[in-house]
Amino acid sequence: MRKLILTAALAATVLLAACGKDETVATADPAATAAKQAYEKTIRDWRNERVQRLQKVDGWLSLVGMHWIEVGTSRVGTNPKFNTPLAVGPSLLGMLTLTKDGTLSFRPESDAGVTIDGVPATGPTRLVSDADAGPDAGPTVVGFNQGDASFIVIKRGGRYAMRVRNAMAATRTGFTGIDYFPIDQSFRFQAKFTPHPAGQKIDIVNILSQVEPMDNPGTVTFEKDGKSYTLEAVDEGDHQLFLIYADRTSGHESYAAARFLYADYPGADGTTVVDFNKGYNPPCAFTPYSTCPMPPLSNRLDLAITAGEKKPRKLGAAVAQ
Repeated sequence: MRKLILTAALAATVLLAACGKDETVATADPAATAAKQAYEKTIRDWRNERVQRLQKVDGWLSLVGMHWIEVGTSRVGTNPKFNTPLAVGPSLLGMLTLTKDGTLSFRPESDAGVTIDGVPATGPTRLVSDADAGPDAGPTVVGFNQGDASFIVIKRGGRYAMRVRNAMAATRTGFTGIDYFPIDQSFRFQAKFTPHPAGQKIDIVNILSQVEPMDNPGTVTFEKDGKSYTLEAVDEGDHQLFLIYADRTSGHESYAAARFLYADYPGADGTTVVDFNKGYNPPCAFTPYSTCPMPPLSNRLDLAITAGEKKPRKLGAAVAQ
């Protein structure tokens, strides 16, 4: 009889536990579940758009060269004897001239099939660098190789350089995707913005060890696990807060040099959203022909940010499961 009673009690306990579990499932907040799913979809959509931008024919994956330009006239083409030997295109593409006052011009070879901003070139053309382009216009794009290749002129540290792209670059055609940390809403923060005096700048060192003063509108501060963290923000001219950061995952799970993140300027309450699930690798993670800015010392966080993009795959690596 004692054994029978114990068996019945055990069965009742199991039944009650099962009922409690069912009740927990039944009473889960549908609104919270829907909000979580909607948020995760926005991050997945953002990731997809990010990959599409990378894979564009003129995206970062197509870079195949960066050549510093000296004052004077240089021959441009794939001829290895030239000062600016290209990785793609005809032996002689044309003549590039830089004057002491920073004026740039290009005279294409008549049979090189050159276009200027998509229009067939008809003679010498003044080139506009990325630093000299207006807010609604980009640098002059010199196209060649039947439209597969192009170059623009960039300005870094007071010097000019040609940045060359090839749509058929192995870094683009062999790209297999990006690995990510799991989406984690605990790394999405309502951050406080503290403005700096108008016109303040901060010296940012790029991966080439060049120092570039950048507009420094203020800081953003957030709290994680009871501890406060602050990042200096810069503005590249697009009226967004650009955050360049490193953290305890840098060089381990994530790219060693830095990750990037954008945030909106604050609203009336003085706060903005800092969402590290949208933290992404800089161009220099994918190509040696970029000039990525590095985090200032204050933006090297004593925190493991296990959100956003992980370190890039090696060329041709299989998709992670």
